[in-house]
Amino acid sequence: MKVFDAYRPQRSVDHFVKWARNNNQKMKSVHYPNVNKKNLFKEGYIASKSGHSRGSTVDLTIIDFETGLELDMGTCYDFFGEESWITFENINVVQKQNRLLLQSVMKKYGFKPLKAEWWHFTLHIEPFPNKYFNFKII
Repeated sequence: MKVFDAYRPQRSVDHFVKWARNNNQKMKSVHYPNVNKKNLFKEGYIASKSGHSRGSTVDLTIIDFETGLELDMGTCYDFFGEESWITFENINVVQKQNRLLLQSVMKKYGFKPLKAEWWHFTLHIEPFPNKYFNFKII
């Protein structure tokens, strides 16, 4: 497994919110080419409160143990668009199998997926479902 993101203090989420509301379009072509930045909240790609800040959400993928390379999931991590939805059908067979493998392993161990992001999982039974932590990790 390769973890992209796990616990994130609320202050970090606040920075995402600030970024989503500014006019900087630097990474648009890579991460959200077909989504208007101002719609990232409305379309569910960014939230002002995150499971990451509750310590119950993780963003991850599977790597090939032999090569150390990520399995092909059809999009890059943090790609905002239909192509990242777990139900997106217009990907090849290997990409579908890789996504299914990730989904089945995470569900087996008590995580539920976010429909819009193949990499995003939250504990089904969260220990702190209504608490958003803001402590630093150093």
